Amino acid sequence: MYAKSVHDRLQQLLRYAGTRARPLPGTVAILAMLSIVSATVLFSIGEPSSTASESSEAEPGMRPMVEAVVPSAASKPASAPTAAHMEDSRYQALAEFLARKYKVSERVIFNLVGMAHNAGRQIGIDPLLIIAVIAVESRFNPIAESMAGAKGLMQVIPKYHTDKLKGYGGEDSVFDPQTNILVGSQILKEYIARTGSVNSALQMYAGALNDVEDLYTSKVMTEKQRLQQVMNRPGPRSATPKRPARDVDPEATPI
Repeated sequence: MYAKSVHDRLQQLLRYAGTRARPLPGTVAILAMLSIVSATVLFSIGEPSSTASESSEAEPGMRPMVEAVVPSAASKPASAPTAAHMEDSRYQALAEFLARKYKVSERVIFNLVGMAHNAGRQIGIDPLLIIAVIAVESRFNPIAESMAGAKGLMQVIPKYHTDKLKGYGGEDSVFDPQTNILVGSQILKEYIARTGSVNSALQMYAGALNDVEDLYTSKVMTEKQRLQQVMNRPGPRSATPKRPARDVDPEATPI
């Protein structure tokens, strides 16, 4: 429509020029040609959208090809939780529970729980049993020390286990949390093999084989049962501790 109006306007100008003065030779022909050229150019420029629309409809296979290379966010499947994430969630559940109960930094407990699980896999013992022994022996105080010379998280007595500590740097390494957990777990594993019973092994670990009531074993197994209940609770948990760290209680009294 726009091109037609321009053409009509040019025709009016031509008629006006003819009535006012005699045109120069060839003027009318030149103006006519210019009107045709202008109308053609304006027509080709005036409707670009129809060309683009036809182009997009002419190649229906292009969109699937692009979507195949770069899928939209809505088409991406939700990623399943990884084994590592689920493991961290279980550690976090234990860390939250133990930090509240024993008034210890949640971040510290989280790391100790991971060490206990690593030791359990390495030595072949239930990590929850290891954590329960730590809870009863030292209340998660890595520098706890008894009058009998038992030291660290699992209250290892260095003079009785120099052979085991030698591989970790000697007796001075007993206060290193990872070393203490590994050595304590090795001792407990040996006692289980020697006595053939977890209960008897625990009484032997505490030096209380003559305790007919198995009080030490009862404490450890009760704590282990609580930890198992925490692990079995449903619901997602964050993979990193959220509470601010608190100082470890240096006054923990080992049993």
